[in-house]
Amino acid sequence: MNELLSSFLEYLSVERGLAKNTIVAYKRDLKSYITYLRTKDITDINSSNRAIIVAYLLEMQKKGKASSSISRACAAIKAFYHFLFREHIIREDPTVDLDTPKLEQRLPKVLNTQEVKKLLSQPDTSNPLGIRDKSMLELLYATGMRVSELISLSIEDVNLETGFLRCMGKGSKERIIPVSSIALKCLQEYILTAREKLLMGKKTKVLFLNRQGNPITRQGFWKIIKRYSKQAGINKKITPHTLRHSFATHLLENGADLRAVQEMLGHADISTTQRYTHLTRSRIKQVYDKTHPRA
Repeated sequence: MNELLSSFLEYLSVERGLAKNTIVAYKRDLKSYITYLRTKDITDINSSNRAIIVAYLLEMQKKGKASSSISRACAAIKAFYHFLFREHIIREDPTVDLDTPKLEQRLPKVLNTQEVKKLLSQPDTSNPLGIRDKSMLELLYATGMRVSELISLSIEDVNLETGFLRCMGKGSKERIIPVSSIALKCLQEYILTAREKLLMGKKTKVLFLNRQGNPITRQGFWKIIKRYSKQAGINKKITPHTLRHSFATHLLENGADLRAVQEMLGHADISTTQRYTHLTRSRIKQVYDKTHPRA
């Protein structure tokens, strides 16, 4: 079964062109499922069936796994069996008409504009690292990029003259995003004054570097944003994705077109973007309840 899994993952990478992080998630979910099959003494994929798949998902539920995790595992299993059936490795697909567990609607956590302002003002721009941090934070909030997209940026992806940057999103889909004047100014300062110092004579086209002159990692940036949020006294759990959520919410609160926000975020399905409209409505209701004399 491990060989079948390897073939499936290669198919996702080569033929489907899925992002590395997505493939890693599929691999993790399917390895867990295969381990479960082995505990049931199932070593031939043809011996598995719909009842076993449902039992596995129910066991995940009993273990207290989040509905999002169960839903993702279900999607991975369905894709795996569909691939095996298409390749004539299994005689029938046991996941046909298998319902994916319904997710509870969880609204993303966002910062208000004052909290964003506090966070973005924390870096000390008197040194190269502070200039870099300021540029990265401003750019995340200005564009709504994913952190993986931010740290993958090349210096060639940025056009300071036009105020746009090129971003490679999920599935290697390219999109062009406008950059705010403030973020553009910070980015220009970083490129002209700080990046060369961080390079330390090394040669790389990667835009954002760590103190050793190597590309900054997701973990490295997570530590940066965690430190600044604590420094700003923001009593909310903040992740790098929080600025992406805040970007989308603040645009929609100020009347931005939903399709335009979808394009900037790189969402394949507009329903993913629509969850931010639910968030803005809930905020409007809070304001109404708090301020209307008869609320």
